[in-house]
Amino acid sequence: MKSNSVSLHRVIKASPEKVYKAFTDPLAIASWLPPYGFLCTVHQMEVKEGGKFRMSFVNFSTGGTHSFGGEYLEVRPNEFLKYSDKFDDPNLPGEILNTISFQKTMVGTELKVLQEGIPDVIPAEMCYLGWQESLEKLIKLVEPEIPDA
Repeated sequence: MKSNSVSLHRVIKASPEKVYKAFTDPLAIASWLPPYGFLCTVHQMEVKEGGKFRMSFVNFSTGGTHSFGGEYLEVRPNEFLKYSDKFDDPNLPGEILNTISFQKTMVGTELKVLQEGIPDVIPAEMCYLGWQESLEKLIKLVEPEIPDA
């Protein structure tokens, strides 16, 4: 693990279409992306090349907030997302590059996440732990098959 990047890999028992939808639906991503103890509001999400997004996370315990946004650089539905993001806080400078791949497997989806350019003030280990929590929540969202009754 490089000091300014994290890489994660999961095999998820859900179709690439369902996992991709969790990354591109504002209500879905707000439910799983923030680590435990945080809430997320999606202010803007245009999932297309050149499209923009804006979100904010609120620390449920303290009420502290941080907001960020970025641009979708490459979009291949159900297969691949590449997007940039920047924090609004000037103490968290730089641009983060996120690369997400969704590969169909016999059992569902192989998900690969690469996040590069994490600001130096954020320990990569903390970012890695945050992503692990987020992916755990993602799996709990997409793996159940709950029929409408």
